[in-house]
Amino acid sequence: MFEYFYNEILRRTIIGFGTLFNSISIKQSGGSTDASVIRVPLAYGPTQKFLARLTQSPDLNKATSLSLPRMSFEFTGLTYDPSRKVTTTQRIVIQNPDSDTPDEKKSYMPVPYNMQFELAIMCKLNDDALQITEQILPYFQPAYNVSVNLVGAINEKRDIPIVLENITMQDDYEGDFTSRRVLLYTLRFTAKTYMFGPVTSATKDIIKKVKTTYISGDSKSTMRDISYTVTPRATKNYTGAVLTNLDENIGLGDVVIPVVDGSKIPAISASTKLYINIGDEELFVKKVEGNNLTVERGQDQTVAASHLKGAEVKSITAADNVLIEEGDDFGFDGSTESWL
Repeated sequence: MFEYFYNEILRRTIIGFGTLFNSISIKQSGGSTDASVIRVPLAYGPTQKFLARLTQSPDLNKATSLSLPRMSFEFTGLTYDPSRKVTTTQRIVIQNPDSDTPDEKKSYMPVPYNMQFELAIMCKLNDDALQITEQILPYFQPAYNVSVNLVGAINEKRDIPIVLENITMQDDYEGDFTSRRVLLYTLRFTAKTYMFGPVTSATKDIIKKVKTTYISGDSKSTMRDISYTVTPRATKNYTGAVLTNLDENIGLGDVVIPVVDGSKIPAISASTKLYINIGDEELFVKKVEGNNLTVERGQDQTVAASHLKGAEVKSITAADNVLIEEGDDFGFDGSTESWL
């Protein structure tokens, strides 16, 4: 816990928010001349900083002064959002986007947080402020989704809803009515983002054997014990090996199924169990007599189904067990090791 990691999620969300307002323009008419199109500058920083600079530059016509209209935005707060909480033990596992080898990365499910933003629109003319505001409001009803690549290491992209909370307007005069006027529109937003933990390499190891021992009595006088061992077993064919084909159509209730060549079915015994696949159904083979197989239908929660003549009968062997992938369903072979 608390190892170093930095996914740049807050930074990426801030940049995504600012990009929304990076290409707003207004038109100003100058009497008889044609209207000029002005792109409104956008910068990151607190509103007070820009207003202070305006106060310190009495002549707005100087090249070094801060011209209006202008916009600024700022990240102002961060709160946890319990309404979007998800199961924390789930994991995201994907192929490493930076590698051509079968290398997987994993990360646990993210934690939902709300980021608060303020967008300030500073203008000298009310018409300029209205033009800018009108180009923003129609897109927020009240949310607008922005796709952000939150975690580059696993290429995790999510749509971040940005909600317009409220708008306030302030009209300030400095000195008399002939002095500079500053119109300030403040738009407050909430971005519903997600915070991811560290990204690590995913292991391909799965549990191959589980042993549980039951003991009756107390620690001083053990009456008897029993050990039960289970190993994961594939519930479907991975290798593609086809043993034979159905010789006739079979229905839902058939437990004796005819095949074209029963000699292709591996020998079975009390210690050697055989499972087969026909379509999506898994079957347990109890007995082989010539070209007839006596089976138990719908094993490991698969559904018994009707199958047509010629359907492929595929084996499920130890070769399939080693190909079980993470996320696949699997069954267990169980055996009692000892009884004392």
